[in-house]
Amino acid sequence: MSNSSGNFLSSILDLILSLFGKKQQPVPEPVQPSVPPDSADEPASITTGKVLLVIYDPTMEDGQKLSKKMNWHSADDLVAGYTSDLLEYSHGMARYQIVQRVTVDEFPVKTDGYRYTPQAYLDVLNGAAQPHLPQDVDYSAILTRFDILSKVAGGLIDEVWVFAFPYAGFYESIMGGAGAFWCNAPPMKNTSQCARRFVLMGFNYERGVGEMLESFGHRAESILTKTFAKLTGDANLWARFSRYDKIAAGKAACGNIHYAPNSRQDYDWNNPTPVSSECYDWQLNFPNFQGDVRTVTSAEWGSGDIRRHHQWWLKHIPHVAGRRNGIHNNWWQYIVDPNKVKL
Repeated sequence: MSNSSGNFLSSILDLILSLFGKKQQPVPEPVQPSVPPDSADEPASITTGKVLLVIYDPTMEDGQKLSKKMNWHSADDLVAGYTSDLLEYSHGMARYQIVQRVTVDEFPVKTDGYRYTPQAYLDVLNGAAQPHLPQDVDYSAILTRFDILSKVAGGLIDEVWVFAFPYAGFYESIMGGAGAFWCNAPPMKNTSQCARRFVLMGFNYERGVGEMLESFGHRAESILTKTFAKLTGDANLWARFSRYDKIAAGKAACGNIHYAPNSRQDYDWNNPTPVSSECYDWQLNFPNFQGDVRTVTSAEWGSGDIRRHHQWWLKHIPHVAGRRNGIHNNWWQYIVDPNKVKL
């Protein structure tokens, strides 16, 4: 075909299109910002967690439950104290509801299929035998037995609390579900088919509410580390919140669950050494810091009492309205619901 013929056909096509109108191209959707805009007054939302409570309390050979035989705590009493503390020291932001309670009359199975008998377990407690290795509990067996992944995916529960005993093999906390990340333990295996993230807390009814709060504190540390992972420098407010004098001389804030502002080593919550700390600025003025730096000692957080220190630390976690750098000023919503953490 000659060039003149091609130009003629092209002109005819242009004429037809002009008569009938060209097909309008779709207007692309506006690109949504990946980071929510800053806000001074976005409300601080209360977060409620629906809990499946599982209590392993096997019957021993003399007919007594293990918890009674050893004169350990009642799991229900521990739950009452723990949920009350979280409600109070989160300033009402963290509310937990037990929606299902199950008592299991057996020892949980280990990853290699081993299960303690009453006598074998007492031998370990009494020092007559070494704890079984591997000590790790079989999480997959628990997920299957209680249909946990389906319940989480369907919104029937948000997390799981398991009570057991020394050598049961539970992590203090562990996360499962699609996008699960480190939560004081590696992400739970074979749970990515569950569209929602969830935390399984492992508690020990030999211990008290203070130790439960410590487990929760480590969970909070892990989740807030992930929440602020993309921010550096002054924008990483979690890094600032968790400073203590040993690693940031003269710039202590609230420390972490093991280190108070003046601690020199793990669990050093009874250190009388005075240090400067901005902990009151966090408690009273966040996010509009006023430079409120005061001298503090262990008297501020209970002079060595584990539960009182952890209450003090939790009380300082931000819980107010507003959003900055894509992160809400109410950090409790991330701690209670890890699905709100942007990966």
